[in-house]
Amino acid sequence: MTTTGTAPSTSPAEAPIGANTYLSRSSSVAARELAGEMMIMSATDSTLFSLNETATLIWNAADGKTSLRDIVENKICAEFDVEPDAAYRDAEALVSSLASLGILNLSTEPSPARN
Repeated sequence: MTTTGTAPSTSPAEAPIGANTYLSRSSSVAARELAGEMMIMSATDSTLFSLNETATLIWNAADGKTSLRDIVENKICAEFDVEPDAAYRDAEALVSSLASLGILNLSTEPSPARN
């Protein structure tokens, strides 16, 4: 669940989320999938979050190497009957919210490979 690397990060307030925004899971949360939904607890304040099926797909794909556009096209659109543009708009809003809560990290470049 931890992510490493020095890829430049942005926050939703600094730059808009774009097609080439890369997502990674925050290392300051604990997560467990239960019945198709992800339960996430913040290590900083013990807040508990429950992600729905779509948000869980995004969380599971947030490896720091896959762009938001690729996640939408290859995960969300493949799983659900939704138009790519609509799915992307919804995913942008969701990712922005999760990043503002400290659940996801955003970067303008993919994470470097681990050794």
